Amino acid sequence: MTTPPANTVVWTEIPVRDIDRGIVFYSEVFKFSMQRNDTGPNPMADLSDPDGGVAGHLYPGVPAAPGAGPTIHLNVPDTLEATADRCWKAGGTVQGDPIPLPVGRFQYALDPDGNSIGLFEAKAA
Repeated sequence: MTTPPANTVVWTEIPVRDIDRGIVFYSEVFKFSMQRNDTGPNPMADLSDPDGGVAGHLYPGVPAAPGAGPTIHLNVPDTLEATADRCWKAGGTVQGDPIPLPVGRFQYALDPDGNSIGLFEAKAA
């Protein structure tokens, strides 16, 4: 018998029309240290989690119509407001007001390619 993964979600992929532009956007908004990786069959850039959680990557692809694809929620590096501001400045679109949850709060946004992302801020411990 194989061992099931620890998390239901094991990997995410976000299609972007221009990998270098995608790297700049996600690096600026989430303060990621992203590098283009050309060693595989396609270029990609990792969205790594230094704590070993679920991660993913950007890759050259055709995104769904703006807001029509799945939503990937990403932890903000500081506050929801600061991240939303960086999102606007980097060419994204923030949608609606923050939504409170028992574990924190989030806000929907679109990256420059129209991919739906959630800006998630965990509740302070």
